[in-house]
Amino acid sequence: MRVLILNGPNLNRLGKREPDAYGTFTLAELEHELEQFAFDHGIELTCSQSNHEGEIIDWLQQAERQDLDGVVLNAGAYTHTSIAIRDAIASINVPVIEVHISNVYKREDFRHHSFIAPVAEGQITGFGKDVYFLGLHALLLRNQRG
Repeated sequence: MRVLILNGPNLNRLGKREPDAYGTFTLAELEHELEQFAFDHGIELTCSQSNHEGEIIDWLQQAERQDLDGVVLNAGAYTHTSIAIRDAIASINVPVIEVHISNVYKREDFRHHSFIAPVAEGQITGFGKDVYFLGLHALLLRNQRG
């Protein structure tokens, strides 16, 4: 099984940015834990992060060309603003699990709307860094069911 973990804007600031909302772990620490989880579960994992909308779209489109089995996507603020990322997800035949470290529904009103949710396989929000592991687990279950 081959999966892409894709993080959007400002997630490179994990550990420094709003630790009350996002925790004190860094992106490098998170990726290390995800790589260990993936290894233990036979998943070939790639982790990417970008602050640039177009690069995120390119990676989503490449996921289909590379015949990946899924994407776990934390689009950050683009979740609430990017129709272009929404359209990229809708255009590919790769399941995308939307994740958010904080519970976006307990935060500012503008975070309550996701352009991604209607085209994602599912959404996991509010469980800290565990959302990524839950997303991988969801893809594993999906893959086992065929």
